Amino acid sequence: MSELSRVSVTALKGVGEAMAEKLAKVGLETLQDVLFHLPLRYQDRTRIVPIGALRPGQDAVIEGVVSGADVVMGKRRSLLVRLGDGTGVVSLRFYHFSNAQKESMKRGTHLRCFGEARPGASGLEIYHPEYRAITGDEPAPVEQTLTPIYPTTEGLTQQRLRQLCQQSLAMLGPKSLPDWLPEELARDYQLAPLDDAIRYLHHPPADADVEELALGHHWAQHRLAFEELLTHQLSQQRLRESLRSQRAPALPVAKKLPKQFLQNP
Repeated sequence: MSELSRVSVTALKGVGEAMAEKLAKVGLETLQDVLFHLPLRYQDRTRIVPIGALRPGQDAVIEGVVSGADVVMGKRRSLLVRLGDGTGVVSLRFYHFSNAQKESMKRGTHLRCFGEARPGASGLEIYHPEYRAITGDEPAPVEQTLTPIYPTTEGLTQQRLRQLCQQSLAMLGPKSLPDWLPEELARDYQLAPLDDAIRYLHHPPADADVEELALGHHWAQHRLAFEELLTHQLSQQRLRESLRSQRAPALPVAKKLPKQFLQNP
């Protein structure tokens, strides 16, 4: 496989000229750039939290049955949906909604939602949650890995970035990324292969230590940090060697100048 530093982002499905311009705004021009565009943080969507266990400020996946959906007229017109699961009740509030959206959340509808719980006028509320209807008797699967949140820009959604990262990871193979660490050095410092660290950071497993990742103390982050520091030191060393190899031109100095300088107060 060719080095991904030579493959343009336009090789990815769904990336045309307009999308390539948006990606360039965050420094993504090649597939290597995409792979090194690491998440800022992660969301845990791998488990369903009982509504009764929700706490203010918590991002969570919840699941329940709609007990009511009403348009509320206040300072701002909103759609207020009451959702319960037997352990508690929470309100879903939408300030931008359509009639079709309201009709899709009738009493008895089974919903799965993700969002941040906040104190509101009706108690604990989730504003504009991501949601989908759950149908059938079989339980809908949850995410198997932590969900990455990437640095982005206007017109570039998290979902699109995740799709592009997923495509780039599928093209990550042997020698498709330059690994500058000698095998002996990596072994001595117990450092994982570069491609393993990249894959892990884009898709941490459900049991990953989120706090360790948030603090930057994870082994996969150490692997990338070690390489970054090493390449920086090597580039500085090369610059110093280049400067030492250059001879500065001799500047002739008139013999009378030092004497004149010393004589002046």
